[in-house]
Amino acid sequence: MAQERTDAAGSTVTAAISQEGGDTEAIGDHCVHDEKLEPPRPIGGWKWGLAVAGILSSTFFFALDQTIVADIIPDIVEHFGAVEKLPWVSVTLLLASAGTINFWAKMYGQFDPKWLYVLCVLGFEIGSAVCGAAPSMNALIVGRAIAGLGGGGMYLGVVTLLSIFTTPAERPAYFAMLGATFGLGTVLGPIIGGAFADSSATWRWAFYINLCIGGIFAPVYFLYLPSRDPRPGATFKQRILEIDAVGTLLQVGAFCSGIMAISFGGVLYDWDSARIIGLFVCSGVCFILLGLQQEFTILTTLQRRVFPVQYVRRKEMVILFSQIAAGSANTFTAIYFIPLYFQFVQSDQALKSGVRLLPFIVPFVFATMLNGASMEKLKYYMPWFLVGGLLIIVSNAMLYHITLAVSTGYIYGALVVGGIGTGLFVYAPFAVAQWLVPLEEIPLAVGFISCAQVAGVTISLAVANAVFLNLAENSITHIVPGVPKSDVQAAISGIRGSFLKNLQPTMQAKVLEAIVHAIQRVFLLGIVAGALAVILAIFMNRGAIDLNQQQALKGPETPQTKESVQGSSEKGVEGDKF
Repeated sequence: MAQERTDAAGSTVTAAISQEGGDTEAIGDHCVHDEKLEPPRPIGGWKWGLAVAGILSSTFFFALDQTIVADIIPDIVEHFGAVEKLPWVSVTLLLASAGTINFWAKMYGQFDPKWLYVLCVLGFEIGSAVCGAAPSMNALIVGRAIAGLGGGGMYLGVVTLLSIFTTPAERPAYFAMLGATFGLGTVLGPIIGGAFADSSATWRWAFYINLCIGGIFAPVYFLYLPSRDPRPGATFKQRILEIDAVGTLLQVGAFCSGIMAISFGGVLYDWDSARIIGLFVCSGVCFILLGLQQEFTILTTLQRRVFPVQYVRRKEMVILFSQIAAGSANTFTAIYFIPLYFQFVQSDQALKSGVRLLPFIVPFVFATMLNGASMEKLKYYMPWFLVGGLLIIVSNAMLYHITLAVSTGYIYGALVVGGIGTGLFVYAPFAVAQWLVPLEEIPLAVGFISCAQVAGVTISLAVANAVFLNLAENSITHIVPGVPKSDVQAAISGIRGSFLKNLQPTMQAKVLEAIVHAIQRVFLLGIVAGALAVILAIFMNRGAIDLNQQQALKGPETPQTKESVQGSSEKGVEGDKF
């Protein structure tokens, strides 16, 4: 079945989907030129290839920066001390990016994405430079916040640029490249961080390496990156007034206070302390106020709302939102805790423990590229989510049973299964969501899905760390009573010290068993994520995507044609509502 309408620019828009078992739905909106789909970009060939390579490089370094601290934290704490501030180092970058992702989505809908992207790259570079040159732990934390703010906008800029300068048929392949690049950077983070930590370059170069983006690719950004003004003729003031300042502040407050409560509870402060309770209350109140403000357009308008509430009423968009959150959560759980397991159990150095993630990243990249190359050709997207979710359950169920004596091959096998399962669907929601919305809403859809991705990573890491640190600390203090809390926290964070070495062999074994038991429990989150992906896949649309049946309406638009098109579009959307 094909549906047509005319977009704001006067171009014909067509959505097509086959009917199967009575389950039909409008899958997307695509601009048609001369009865065939042409790349909507002013450049091509090697220039476009160089531009794509340039923006993907920034994605690689942003992903790298999210996990590179996993293996350099011991060196940072040994250099600065202040182990009590350790949670801030891990969570600050993700807090800054997660809290502002919808703000950046609105910004990209108002300003030229090329120059806004360049500005965000500059912010990321400044934050990285501050981290590398930090004279204290506080300065390092500030640098991480700046890098997270710029990095979140930078990443969303890449997603936006690939969305508006590619055709719907091309898009899955480009997002597969994006996913493979992000996954590669994510997994190589601990490896590269470990290499710097074990070398004379020191941990500071784990942040200085990000400066390569600006140095190498700056000419590409200025010369070859396509430019497009989403609001020609609008003044700077008119564009800024379209930003929902109240909604943005409420969203930042809700995210930050909630993640801080989860991350610091039981580690810096007791769960029943006034600080943690206050943070949870603050987060809840901010989320409630944000929901009311967005739903009833208080101090904002329907067009200016920072969060696209209209997608919450659409079943398929909500499912895609949840699917990418589940897939991203599974990815980061393995990446953070598998190296930690090997550092404790097999006394691996930082570099070697990071290399052990290769059985995850190689299948992950392969599966991501397979999804991008095949999903549109095979016409159906629901099976990718279903199979991927099942494989994630199997992988995490295997990891849930790791012990001190389990073989390395067993863990590698679980990582291979998890890498394939995650790669099969984790970046598919970006392409599918853009098939579901009108052309003018692509920046909002990208922000909606990106919000789920970043929030999934941030929340899952906060919960996983809270589970691990609290279980390990409680068990160790029970095994070895009277040990200072700071020594226990340093030991379970992987910081080199004399605590474990000074214990008797039998006591060391008990402590390591407690740590491995805590790591086991973390993979329950992965099982839940996989189960969620499977359950949601069952309720996804089962129709076939058909981007090749698009037809152009001939002649000028008439009132009758416009009415027919609008009616057809509304029917397609109704089938997607709850």
